[in-house]
Amino acid sequence: MTAAPPEPSATEFAALLAQLDAEEAELVFSRFDNDDAWRLGVQLVDAARAGGLAVTISIRRGAQRLFHAALPGTCADNDSWLDRKARVVERFGRSSFRMGTACRASGRTLEEVYGLETALFAAHGGAFPVTVRDTGVVGVVAVSGLPQAEDHAFVVAQVRVFLRSGTAA
Repeated sequence: MTAAPPEPSATEFAALLAQLDAEEAELVFSRFDNDDAWRLGVQLVDAARAGGLAVTISIRRGAQRLFHAALPGTCADNDSWLDRKARVVERFGRSSFRMGTACRASGRTLEEVYGLETALFAAHGGAFPVTVRDTGVVGVVAVSGLPQAEDHAFVVAQVRVFLRSGTAA
């Protein structure tokens, strides 16, 4: 049995939170429509396949799911994780990893801080806000299947590539 890694120090938490805040400030769309969701979703699938990643991918705008793909090696539990992580983004307008990190930095859980049921909300990495300039958060792009920091890093890297490609920037 492997022991869990130690929690980061206060300084490490502060640095990670600053990084997560910077990602959210940087990764802003100029628009986001159904075609953008499709292109981003296909890009995520292609990148996951190229990396041999067993992930499930979901992109939502408001209450509408615009893209969903479950790659080999995933299961229905990944869909539940996607929904729970997306609810965190929809509630707070922040990435699920950022919210979970802020809670862990305080030594508490999302449920302890906000009274939210873990059966409905998961403050684990992998769900990232789709923010449109001069509008705000309009949706969520989410991945489930990897350890939470890797889910988050994958989504951030792919959104960054997408925006830099000029497809929806």
